[in-house]
Amino acid sequence: MSSDNIKLLKNPFNLSNPITVQVLGICSALAVTVQMKPALIMALSVTIVTGFSNLIISLLRNTIPSRIRIIVQLVVIAALVIIVDQLLKAYVYDVSKKLSVFVGLIITNCILMGRLEAFAMSNKPIPSFIDGIGNGIGYGLILVLVAFLRELFGSGKIYGYQVVPQFLYDLGYENNGLMILPPMALIIIGIIIWVQRSYNPNLIEK
Repeated sequence: MSSDNIKLLKNPFNLSNPITVQVLGICSALAVTVQMKPALIMALSVTIVTGFSNLIISLLRNTIPSRIRIIVQLVVIAALVIIVDQLLKAYVYDVSKKLSVFVGLIITNCILMGRLEAFAMSNKPIPSFIDGIGNGIGYGLILVLVAFLRELFGSGKIYGYQVVPQFLYDLGYENNGLMILPPMALIIIGIIIWVQRSYNPNLIEK
């Protein structure tokens, strides 16, 4: 893999993260991060859709009339989301129920439209696919981190398994109910953004 493609894959993990730098996809980050399992499934779903929608649009970019490009992009995204949604219902139905409408709302996720317009419409298929995968993983990293903190401190669990020992509850420890409420997800993301920009001052200028 060339150095340019490596940058496309790695930059969304930090310096161009879609959530903490571009501030995209915030709504789903608030809604599906109460537990790690739904957050992981959502992250994987968005990564697949972002990668393959970038690839398909890049392959078609020279044949798509400019005036209908948004419609074509939405059709491609919607088709991929339907496939992902049906696979989730077939193989992880319990998680699919928890994610509810949010899988369908991947169609309107700003990250997907942003990458299609900003990258896939003007770049070759392989770099576009790598860009989509990188941004999907970057999005997923934040989702999983937020879900880890919310599930641990809100429920005393990680990935559904109890990790806070019972003797601590016997001594008076209580789960923090605030952590499972949507506002806490926003606060955690805000803290992540603050920490990230503290270590990368150049991001403040963006």
